This record gives sequence, C-alpha cells and structure tokens, in this order.
Amino acid sequence: MSLLLGLIAACAWALHDICVRGVSQKTRILPALLTVLVAGTVMLLPVTAYQGGYAEMTDGSFALAAVSGVVFGLASLSLYGAFRIGPVRLVAPVIGAYPVVSVGWAAVSGASISVWQWLAVIVVVLGVALVAALSDSEETHGETMRAVMLSVIAGAGFAITFAASQAAVRHGAEMPVILSSRVFAAATIGAILILRREAWYFDRTVLLLLLAMACLDATALASVTSAGTFPHPEFASVASSLFGLLTVVLAWLILKEPMSRAQWGAVVMVFCGIGYLGI
Repeated sequence: MSLLLGLIAACAWALHDICVRGVSQKTRILPALLTVLVAGTVMLLPVTAYQGGYAEMTDGSFALAAVSGVVFGLASLSLYGAFRIGPVRLVAPVIGAYPVVSVGWAAVSGASISVWQWLAVIVVVLGVALVAALSDSEETHGETMRAVMLSVIAGAGFAITFAASQAAVRHGAEMPVILSSRVFAAATIGAILILRREAWYFDRTVLLLLLAMACLDATALASVTSAGTFPHPEFASVASSLFGLLTVVLAWLILKEPMSRAQWGAVVMVFCGIGYLGI
C-alpha cells in the first residue's frame, strides 16, 4: 500500500511541477505559492472535519507536523525558484534525488547500509552531476548553479518533510497531521511574504491553474503522509521521487523541451539508482 501511495504522489507531483514551470514564468512566486498552499488547506478542511482524530494527537505529533509544514513551505519555495530559472531536465532529477538524503540520514542514525545501496547512492550522485554538466553546456553557468542549489535545497527539504510527517502520523492521527502541516506551510510562506512587504497579488489568468495545482499538491502530500500508517512508509517516499522522471517526460511531450540521448541517459541513470534504493 505504501508503494501505491507513493506512485499516486509521483503522478500528482509530476503534473503539479509542469504547472509550476508555466506559472513561474507568468507571475510572482510567493503570491502564487501562498495561493496554492491556502487553497489546498481549504480543500482539506471538509475531509478533516468528517474524519476527525484530533483526540489522538499528542504534543509531539503536533510538533512534528509543524516541522514538516515549515520545511515543506521552504522546500516548495525553492522548487518554484528552481523551475523558474532552470530547465525541467535539470531541476527535476536533482529534486527527485532526495532519497539519497534519507539514506545518508539512516547511516548517521546507525542503520546498516549495504554496499549495493551505497553504490546506488553513488550512481544517483554521478547521474545528477552529469545532468547538471550537460545542461551547463546550454545554459549560463551562473543560472545553472543557482538552479542546482535551489533544487538540492528543495530535495533535502522534501526528505525532511516526509520523515517528519510520517513520524507525526505514527504518534497521532492521519488527517490532523496533514492539515496541520499544510497550515504551517502556508503560514511560513505568508510570513515571508509579509517580511518582504509583497502584496498577495498575482496574474488572475493563472487562478484556475493555481487551484488545480493546490489539488494535486494536497493529494500528493496527503498520500505520502498517509503511508506512515502502513508498513515500510519509506517505500512511499522513494516511489514518490519518481515524479522527477515523469516530469521530465511530460516536459518533453507537453513543453517540447529538447532532450539529447546523453541527457536521457543521465536522467535514467539517476532514477535507476533511486529505484534500487526503494527495493
């Protein structure tokens, strides 16, 4: 079940990220992201009101949900920024490599990591480096490095988000954790908007697209978080990372983003390594 939830999240996030690419070129990032987070929160309210479960929540669960939400908001902001300046073929594989962070954290925590798993991590890292190198030949070096850094921050943030939200579910209840996480994510972006003294204004022509993105994003995050109630929740995190590969394919099909054979090879290399980490 965890694997299925992860695949649902991957499909939802792939469609979401294609929309991000378009929206980030047309309007300001902060107001657009805040709209997506707030709309997604509102969509979840009827479901959480119906299912309840707040009596099962503990202080620890609320704290983990808060951490998950704050980090998710910052990771999403980095994702939007990366898609604004970098091509999908560069950004998506780097963000999708976040299971490597999970493996590194497991190793630091004392978990046993096999030689083959370390080799898979090396394959992913080399594949990501190759993706960046191939893109660098076509983009300016400064923009490429900035897109890579934002993508790395987003990927690491998503790894932390999933770990914290799944831990929160194990100590509390599913829907309250999901809703609490969304509220804290929206509050984080709202606070940044206020601190930057930006108006909550965006191009109205993208409103319907933002609402669709809210639905997709909420569905994906809820799917990965819900996996915390099933065996092997890490499978959902790994499976959801396949959104990067799906996003690259959709960019090639829908956005007509050119891909050379070497670039396809690098992308496949990344996700083969990620796939092995989920075995």
